[in-house]
Amino acid sequence: MKNSRIKSSQWRWPLGVGLFILIILLVPLVGGLFWQYLIANVLLLSLFALSFNVLFGMAGYLSFGQGAFYAVGAYVTGLLMLAKLPLLVSILLGFVAAGVLALILGFFCVRHTQVYFALLTLAFGMMVHAIVWKWSSVTGGDDGLIGIPRGSLGVPGVISVQLEPFTNYYYFLVIVTLFAIYFLYRIHISPFGLVLRGIRENSGRVDFAGVAARKYILIAFIIAGLFAGLAGALMAPLEKTVGPAVAHWTKSGEPVFAALIGGPFVFSGPILGALIYIGLKEFIVRLTQYWLLIFGIVLLTIVLSFRGGILGFIQEQIQKKRSMY
Repeated sequence: MKNSRIKSSQWRWPLGVGLFILIILLVPLVGGLFWQYLIANVLLLSLFALSFNVLFGMAGYLSFGQGAFYAVGAYVTGLLMLAKLPLLVSILLGFVAAGVLALILGFFCVRHTQVYFALLTLAFGMMVHAIVWKWSSVTGGDDGLIGIPRGSLGVPGVISVQLEPFTNYYYFLVIVTLFAIYFLYRIHISPFGLVLRGIRENSGRVDFAGVAARKYILIAFIIAGLFAGLAGALMAPLEKTVGPAVAHWTKSGEPVFAALIGGPFVFSGPILGALIYIGLKEFIVRLTQYWLLIFGIVLLTIVLSFRGGILGFIQEQIQKKRSMY
């Protein structure tokens, strides 16, 4: 009986992943531009939430400053695209810029733990927001960057794919995001991820075992910043505009909610949380002008009702039933 359960779980996981990817790729064929835009936002929030979860779900460090790296990736990519640099180069440099910022801020943040770490990340995040808001000669201030092109993708003289049509950019975003999610999954199941989970459970024992916990947290902080920056970099050509709101602390709250809704201790939890977050928001906005109040109440109800998120709750119930037999 036990062996049959193991075998069934071994094929259910890849089957579910394959079905998920197939649905995403078929969206342009069966749905309009609205559904493509909606799925693109779900994927970006999934990547954003998974980057946050490298710190929170894996290492137990709550960061309220992920919006800063998201904004840096978006602004650097937007500025470079407006300067007529190629799309891939612009996104790559936005990705790297977010990582450099994460290295600098992480050097100060990882020296603290618990509430002090959270407040320090929040302070740094609001500092980035203030810079974006005030440095109007570069960032556009309150107006932000407008008219960001998507450009083309291809090898000069060999093949060139125009990404200005939304569907073409949708496929590009899907491919890049799925590869990034897979990379984060490899981190999750790696020895590095195991050490991070050990730090989450008991950092003192990890230090006693001779592992430099602070170094691992700094690396996790940089990884989280890099992939938050990648999400922002991909968002800039998608929206064709970037404003100061992407650096606000409320933007940093989105991955927190997505992770808590889906389950921070299950890798796919933030992905499910992102789907629920975006779906509920789109649904409630159409019902009432007081959508923000209703949306907040619904999110809090979900978070408080499901211990460990929805997937965490389901996993716990399955384990309880198995223990009864």
